[in-house]
Amino acid sequence: MTRVDFYILTSNKPDAAERTACRLAEKAYGLKHAIYIHTAGQQQTLQLDKLLWTFRDGSFVPHQTHGQDALNDSPVIIGHETSPDAELASHHQLLINLDQTVPPFFSRFERVAEIVGADEQQRKAARERFKFYRERGYELQTHELAG
Repeated sequence: MTRVDFYILTSNKPDAAERTACRLAEKAYGLKHAIYIHTAGQQQTLQLDKLLWTFRDGSFVPHQTHGQDALNDSPVIIGHETSPDAELASHHQLLINLDQTVPPFFSRFERVAEIVGADEQQRKAARERFKFYRERGYELQTHELAG
C-alpha cells in the first residue's frame, strides 16, 4: 500500500515548495528511485524544469517534462497530467505532489510526498488531502521543514 508523507513548510518564500520538491527529487534520484513530480499546471512544470538545473550549485538531477519523449524514461519526470490513465512509464516509486488536489493515479506509487506551503489556503487544501488518504487507510507521516 502507498505510504504518504506530508512535508509541512514553515517558509513563506514564493518558491519554497518547488525548492523542496527539487531537494526530495535529488535525494530520491541518489537512491536510484524513479520519480514523478506532479505540478499544478504548465507554468509550474516549466518552472521546475528550470529550477532542477539551478536550485543548488553542483546538483545534477536528470529530468524531462512529461510527453517530451514518448518513452518518459528519464529518472525524473515533471508534469501536470491529471488523467488516471496517464502513461508515466516506470515512474511508480515516488510521486511528489505540488498540486492542491490528490492526483487520481497516486495509488500506482510506492510513496507520495505531499508538499504543503505555509499559507492558509495551501494548509486548508492539505488538510483535505490528509483526510482523503486517512479515510482510505493509507499510512500517513508528517514532517515539518524550515525550507
